[in-house]
Amino acid sequence: MSVALVFATVPVPDAETAATPVIGEAVVLALLATVFVLALFVGVEIITKVPPTLHTPLMSGSNAISGITLVGALAAAGAGEGGLATALGVAAVVLATVNVVGGFLVTHRMLRMFRRKDRG
Repeated sequence: MSVALVFATVPVPDAETAATPVIGEAVVLALLATVFVLALFVGVEIITKVPPTLHTPLMSGSNAISGITLVGALAAAGAGEGGLATALGVAAVVLATVNVVGGFLVTHRMLRMFRRKDRG
């Protein structure tokens, strides 16, 4: 018996006989909100424990993550899913760009603080 014949005999449910989701939208929203709040608490705890000498490398890493966010915002803006989606995508591009540029400026300024001064 060939593989194609086995798959051909499996019944495929149509839209009317497909199983309905077991979890409701309110439950999913509550789970997502719970994960978000827990992530907030974990993030605050981690950030408050970082020594000042590691702030610049961590800032550089977060700038890289913001760059990835910018790529996603560009994809959302150019998806062409309608006027509202495009407007939100353009707003996301603007905000992510401000975040990346501001992060690099702050990192550059922090690194300048550690330069040796010329004793002329």
